Amino acid sequence: MIQDIYPSKLHNEYGHYEVREEDIVFYFDEKGRLLTREENGRLTFLNKKEIGEKKSIYLFSIDEKRYFLIPEKPEQVKDGYTYRTIREVRDYCAEGPEVFAVFTAYHLWRWYADNVYCGRCAEKLELDQKERAMKCPGCGNMIFPRINPAVIVGVMNGDKLLLTKYRQGYGHNALVAGFTEIGETLEETVAREVMEETGVKVKNIRYYKSQPWGMAQDILVGYYCDVDGDSTIRMDEGELKYAEWVQREEIELQPNNLSLTNEMMRMFKEGKI
Repeated sequence: MIQDIYPSKLHNEYGHYEVREEDIVFYFDEKGRLLTREENGRLTFLNKKEIGEKKSIYLFSIDEKRYFLIPEKPEQVKDGYTYRTIREVRDYCAEGPEVFAVFTAYHLWRWYADNVYCGRCAEKLELDQKERAMKCPGCGNMIFPRINPAVIVGVMNGDKLLLTKYRQGYGHNALVAGFTEIGETLEETVAREVMEETGVKVKNIRYYKSQPWGMAQDILVGYYCDVDGDSTIRMDEGELKYAEWVQREEIELQPNNLSLTNEMMRMFKEGKI
């Protein structure tokens, strides 16, 4: 999965650092596209020389490499730089620490971009000096990074798994998924989402694994469960364009191994679940 970067390790403790020559700097435009450059078959990013005196925000480190964010576009960068969406970066990098760094940086960029003014008194927010937070100098309101809980559900019916495809967006096989609502447990979210999207009741809900997914500011929580009674699918056509029970050996996996969804489908396909 995207966070499986061993032997590298993410260090996300907040700190105050200056950009060094070897550090990586990210700039996202207003559409969330990342400024990148292709060099010797790899994507490269901004560095200290190219950002000049621009204000930077320390994000995190992977091993000894530090990653920073600049809120404002640099005036001059090398020729060949272009903007790429997060999906394009994901497909280009395929896997490893680099794509994980981009996803995690995007998560934090989105949070910074969404929190410029205080929601209580409308004062402009400032970076807190002690922790990862935005602080209001007017009323003292503190805003911390947002993480959205969501579930990924592998619904089993003997040797069949319930596969779906979204009506819009991602075009490959997926599993039932959805966000946790106010007042719900994660297990209640599992049962509700499966019923809403496919009309199927489930039982024996059991936790599998979790995954950070910075593209949507999510923490994804994976569950397997069994169909309870009638297995007839009544698909929500507004949400999905496909929902079928598929035999283990016939499951078609996603084109990369970055997602919790793909790992859960693969585990079932290989008879490990």
